[in-house]
Amino acid sequence: MAGEICTREEYEAAEAERLSPRAALSSRTKGRERPGIPDRFRTDFQRDRDRILHSKAFRRLSHKTQVFLAPEGDHYRTRLTHTLEVSQIARSVARALRLNEDLTEAIALGHDLGHTPFGHTGEDALHEALKRLHETDPNAPAGYKHNVQSLRIVESLEYEGKGLNLTWEVRDGILHHTGRTRAETLEGQIVAVCDRVAYVNHDIDDALRAGVLTEDDLPGPPIRILGHTANERITTMVTSLIETTAVSPEVTMDKHIHKAMMDLRSFLFDNVYLSPHAKSDEPEARAVVTKLFEHYMAHPEDLPPDERPKSGVHPAQAVADYVSGMTDRFAIRTYESLTQSGTWRE
Repeated sequence: MAGEICTREEYEAAEAERLSPRAALSSRTKGRERPGIPDRFRTDFQRDRDRILHSKAFRRLSHKTQVFLAPEGDHYRTRLTHTLEVSQIARSVARALRLNEDLTEAIALGHDLGHTPFGHTGEDALHEALKRLHETDPNAPAGYKHNVQSLRIVESLEYEGKGLNLTWEVRDGILHHTGRTRAETLEGQIVAVCDRVAYVNHDIDDALRAGVLTEDDLPGPPIRILGHTANERITTMVTSLIETTAVSPEVTMDKHIHKAMMDLRSFLFDNVYLSPHAKSDEPEARAVVTKLFEHYMAHPEDLPPDERPKSGVHPAQAVADYVSGMTDRFAIRTYESLTQSGTWRE
């Protein structure tokens, strides 16, 4: 007997019947900047997920640093593995709350597309370079934020400058996954919280593996509340997130669990992110990003033809787009090729 085909309309009807009244329904999306022909089999949020997954920016995440620069070993997180962990955790939360799992996944997969090479070190270096330029040229970008760049990638840079033409809900979630303002959808809010849940736990794991921390170094109070293993901590946070959000108008955790998570995050900043081990390569990383930016600003003819400023785009924005899109290893190779004196190890 031949199998049945499930159409987009049937998926949309199933969403309306199965999901919570608080869920964002794909049939009620605020739409795309450029309307198109609906897909026969996929909802709009499913199409957005697939467009992000097939993008060049998504593929580059596999060679972008999470915390430790140029780590030795195969088990350290990259931006790609971090993104996949955020997606898994966020989908689990959305599923339990009967929210839109496809929308949640699309936002999670796209949230970090705008990260520079060398993690937050590269982001800080590019931000400072643009800020200095803006002081003398007010028309230049005033700085760099990876969430804003993630949105720029999906709106303007991918697909040969046409952008991915994603739905409003996905773009809103990507932009607001960090910062002071919340996403409008609960699905977007889930990704923002699960981003933190993921990195607080996997960065401890990487720090233990790197020898930056030992189990005895972990702070007692939050560990006793959250759990002594990564699995226990994630389970505690996710359970609290689900149970508290179920009776709250917004995505949130029990205040004691949230405080323990934030205390653990503060511990990581003091003992991992700002530690001599994690920061040992930071001066070289900052120099690579800064010098690449300065070189292309002085020599825009060295930019690849398709990366050169388009009409209406400030040269500094074009250079920031190109440099921020580099993977760690491509940035290193380019720096060495341009300077002929690079000493950075791969």
